[in-house]
Amino acid sequence: MTQLGQPMNLSHLFAVVLLATSLSPCASRAQESGPSKLIGHWPLAEDGTDTSKGECHGKPAQVEFRDSAARFNGRDSRVEIADRAALQLGTSDFSVALWVHTQPELDGDPGDLLSKFDSDRRRGFTLSLRNNYVTSCQSNVRQLQFGIDNGTQPRVSDLGRPGNALLGFALCVHDGRLYCGTCEPRANEAGHVYRYEGEQKWADLGSPDKSNAVMSLATYHGKLYAGTGKYRLVGSALPESENLNLGGRVFRLESDGRWTLVGQLPGVETLASLVVYQDRLFASSLYRPPGFFRYEKDGEWTSLSTPAGNRIEPLAVFDGYLWAGEYDKGHVFRFDGKDWQDWGQLGDNTQTYSFAIERGQLCVGTWKSGRVFRLEERNRWADTGRLGEELEVMGMLFYNGKLYAGSLPLAELYRHDGDNAWRSVGRLDLTPDVKYRRIWTCAQYQGRLVATALPSGHVHALEAGACVTHDHELPAGWQHVAGVRRGDRLQLYVNGRQVAQSSGFQPHDFDLSNDRPLAIGTGPCNAFHGRLRDVRLYGRALTDEQIASLAKQRP
Repeated sequence: MTQLGQPMNLSHLFAVVLLATSLSPCASRAQESGPSKLIGHWPLAEDGTDTSKGECHGKPAQVEFRDSAARFNGRDSRVEIADRAALQLGTSDFSVALWVHTQPELDGDPGDLLSKFDSDRRRGFTLSLRNNYVTSCQSNVRQLQFGIDNGTQPRVSDLGRPGNALLGFALCVHDGRLYCGTCEPRANEAGHVYRYEGEQKWADLGSPDKSNAVMSLATYHGKLYAGTGKYRLVGSALPESENLNLGGRVFRLESDGRWTLVGQLPGVETLASLVVYQDRLFASSLYRPPGFFRYEKDGEWTSLSTPAGNRIEPLAVFDGYLWAGEYDKGHVFRFDGKDWQDWGQLGDNTQTYSFAIERGQLCVGTWKSGRVFRLEERNRWADTGRLGEELEVMGMLFYNGKLYAGSLPLAELYRHDGDNAWRSVGRLDLTPDVKYRRIWTCAQYQGRLVATALPSGHVHALEAGACVTHDHELPAGWQHVAGVRRGDRLQLYVNGRQVAQSSGFQPHDFDLSNDRPLAIGTGPCNAFHGRLRDVRLYGRALTDEQIASLAKQRP
C-alpha cells in the first residue's frame, strides 16, 4: 500500500486491483459469486455502514467515530447488525478479521470484539480480548480468544498434579505457558512454582520462599511475579502444616530461572493477591493485620490504607477501578488509586472470595450462602442464585460464552445458565473422608478452562465447545486480528501470522446459526474498551496469503 499523499505508480495500482478482486464482496451466501465470499465489511470510519454488496448495515450506539476508527467506551458502546440469512453461518467455514487498538494501560477487561452468540442456547461465536482476575491471582492478560459452541456437552480432563501439591493456589498464563503456584505443607516442603509441559507433566521452577505456599501469580512489565505465604490449613478443615516458615514476600522470575526477592511486605505472613492497576503492582494480606501495598521498586513497597480497617483478599480491576473482596463482613470495596468506597454487603454473607464479569456487570462469589451476586448499582446487588447446595463460591471465569464458578465443599464446577440457574458440569475432586474440597482458582489456556482443586492437588481442564487462545499478551496499539473456522479446527492470526490452532472437533456438531444480532464491540461477557476499524466477515476460510494481505493495510 502507498502512503497517503504519495503518488501511486502502475505496479501499486495493479496490486490494489488484484487484492480488491480476490476479496470481492457479494450480496448474500446464497448469491456469492466471488471466491472470497465477503458477507459484510464495516470500515467504521464514519458510521456502521456495510460497504459490501450485502448491505448488512450496522446501527451504532454510544460509539464515537474519529480518525477513521470507532471508539468504544467499555460500557454501552456497540454496533449491531440485525440478523438476516446472510449471517447464518451454519456448519460452514467462515473468517472474521479486524483492526483493534488498545492503550498500554488497561484498567479492566478489554472486552468482546465481535460476536454472534445466543447465550440461552450456547450457540454461535465470540472473538474477545480478555483480562481475568481470579480469586488470588491475575491469570490472563490481553489474551485473544476465539470460540464457537452449539450447546455441546463439556469435557473434563486431568492435567496432573504439580509436585506434591495439596492445592494450586495460583494459575497464570505468561509468555505462552501456564504456571501454577502450589501449597505443599509438610515440614521438609515449601510452595513451588511449576510450568505445564503437557501430558500431565509439570516442570519444577523451584521454591521462591521457605513458606508452604505460593499464594498468587501476576505478570507485570513482561515478568512473572509470585507472592508467598504460610497458609493455615485449618481454614480448609485439614491438619495444620508442619512447615512453620512465614511468607509475605514477593519474588520475580528472571530470564535465567532465578527468583529475585523484590519485597517483604511489612507485618504480612501470608500474601493474598497480586494485581496490576494503573500500571502499578498491588498486593494484599490474607490474615491480620490487614494490609494493602503498592510496589515502588525492588525492596520498596508503600503501605496504603485498607477499607474500614478490614482484610481484603481478592483483587480485580473493572471499569477503571480496583475492586476488593473482604474477609470480615462480606462487603465489596472500590479503589480509585487514592481512596476506598464501600459498595455494600452481599446478602448476609461474611466473606467475598472471587470476581468475574458477565453481561458487562461485575459478579462476586460468597461464603457462606454459596451464591453469586451481580452488581446493579452502588449498594445494590442482584442475587443470581446458589450453586447447588454449596457453601462457598471461589474461582470464577467467563469461558467461551458462559460464566463458570467453582465451589466448596464438593469442589464442583457450575455453569451459569441464567438468573438463579446454575448447572453442575462435574466435580473436580473426589478425595474421600474430608470435610471440604475446593476449586480455588481458574485460568484460560490453550482454549480450555483450567482449574485447581484441594486437597487432591490436581489441575483439571474443561473444554466446552471449541475454542482457541493466543496465550501471549496482545500488544497495545493497532494490531490486525483474524479468526478462522477451517474444517475441524479454529485458528487465530495476529498481524497476518497464524499464532494458535484449536484441537480438532466434528464440524457437523457446530451449527452456529442463531437469531441474535451480529455485535461489533460487545458480546456476552463485556463491552469493548478501545478502537476498532475495518471489520470483515467472510463465508469461507481465508487463506494465509489473504489474511497477510489484509494485515498489510495498516492504519
